[in-house]
Amino acid sequence: MRKSLLLLPLILFFSCKQKNKYDTIIRNGMIYDGNGGEPFQADIAVNADTIAFIGDLTNESAKDEIDAKGMAVAPGFINMLSWSNESLIQDGRSQGEIRQGVTLEVMGEGESMGPLNARMKDRMQKGQTDIKYNVEWNTLGEYLDWLVKRGISCNVSSFVGATTVRDYVIGEDDKDPTPEQLDSMKLLVRQAMEEGAMGVGSSLIYPPAFFAKTNELIELSKEASKYGGMYISHMRNEGNKLFEALRELITIAKDANIPAEIYHLKAAGKDNWWKIDSLIKIVDSARNQGLKITADMYTYHASATGLTASFPPSLQDGGFDSLWYRLQRPDVRAEMKKLMNTNAQDWENTYYGAGGAKGVLLLSFKRDSLRKYIGKTLEEVAKIRGASAEETAMNLIIEDSTRVGVSYFSMDSNNIKKEVALPWVSFCSDAESEAPEGVFLKTNPHPRAYGSFIRVLGKFSRDEKIISLQEAVRKLSKLPATNLKLQKRGELKVGNYADIVVFDPARVKDNATFAKPHQYAEGIIHVFVNGVQVLKNGDHTGAKPGRFVRGPGYK
Repeated sequence: MRKSLLLLPLILFFSCKQKNKYDTIIRNGMIYDGNGGEPFQADIAVNADTIAFIGDLTNESAKDEIDAKGMAVAPGFINMLSWSNESLIQDGRSQGEIRQGVTLEVMGEGESMGPLNARMKDRMQKGQTDIKYNVEWNTLGEYLDWLVKRGISCNVSSFVGATTVRDYVIGEDDKDPTPEQLDSMKLLVRQAMEEGAMGVGSSLIYPPAFFAKTNELIELSKEASKYGGMYISHMRNEGNKLFEALRELITIAKDANIPAEIYHLKAAGKDNWWKIDSLIKIVDSARNQGLKITADMYTYHASATGLTASFPPSLQDGGFDSLWYRLQRPDVRAEMKKLMNTNAQDWENTYYGAGGAKGVLLLSFKRDSLRKYIGKTLEEVAKIRGASAEETAMNLIIEDSTRVGVSYFSMDSNNIKKEVALPWVSFCSDAESEAPEGVFLKTNPHPRAYGSFIRVLGKFSRDEKIISLQEAVRKLSKLPATNLKLQKRGELKVGNYADIVVFDPARVKDNATFAKPHQYAEGIIHVFVNGVQVLKNGDHTGAKPGRFVRGPGYK
């Protein structure tokens, strides 16, 4: 009898240990697995960083349990174009993205955080604005490892920037690389791919990227192709030369034998809105011929970039410092006033495409004395300062010694609906992940930083019924994961990493506006990254389990 009594605690101990078979169980949710099929009700079990079971777990228990009755359960969403390079240094919680269900941020639109030489590191250090940090890395892989070591809530990855590689070898001047210089650029691409880059990213509207010829991009893309990477591009023109720019991207894809993606698909400028239907036909034709052409988009009718995009690339030969000095010359200023109001054919005039100063909204400045203009249009600020809009634009750049962040209202809302419905289009923010606190409040972001993904679920799926909810989830998860050739991500599947989003389809809503952008989205209830809960009942847990998700060429 005494022996039996002694064994009883051991029996109870082992039975309890066996009962808690899983770390987490999410019960009773409607599963949208990312494949685009009909949702189904089931439970999901998580062990460590992995999805361990999907099905009926009525007779099982876990350390942590979530009742997801009435909720949708989906794979973590993927941001195909994030500018969180610096914001994650400031705040690794990535609140603006996590609260939209984003679990992977992909960076590298033309410029990447490596490779860097001493000249580039010095410029990066001196060019910092509100967010301060020491540039302690040299390569892209070193930066992403450094970021993860500091602690981040989301996963991260990056393309290697074609602009960055060019800058490393050539600088910011308008000239072609010598054969030797091109070989050096190709070597840098190979090194980045072996570190885990997703491919080569370009942003051809902006100098010095604008100075790169098609053949240079083909040669860099060939190197990425050897490692299974992708070419992804802010095309050379999204307005008057949209078709020509698209054909360049298709040529690069074909000649380099590489999948290619269009960054933030659009037809910019009212005179070009009609082109979207023809653009779609050209892409569909290329896809039917076997080329892997895809695109991503943000869900707004205004872009966000520098006020310097109002000037021709030739003015920016040599970099920002050269531009800054040129804008103080009377002859240059007189010429720029004319060119800013010209429907240019050899470069994309974003100022003209937005309908002039009334379509340009000021978002950010470095100098405190100029921040009073944030949230006003360039037209309004010109009136306040008693100068022409063109002179005001040049003066603001000179006074702030930055490119000055602005939004250009240049897209058509009906075109956005067409783009959302395309089966080969995924989504991006083209913005940094922010929070309505601290240094982030010193500037106004584009509202897409807080709402680009949630609008897919709320505005475009539930409210306007442009796509079904299961298709919205597919385009937010499995589609970009497939395009990036990610392993074990983008789908709710046993054995995959547990990047999981639980949301209320009836409540998901974006709140950020251009007037008041610092507002979180709502309706995302729980978020897991690599099996760790980072959002619980709508509140951030403070956990930072994010990892460097490496590309297919990693060695």
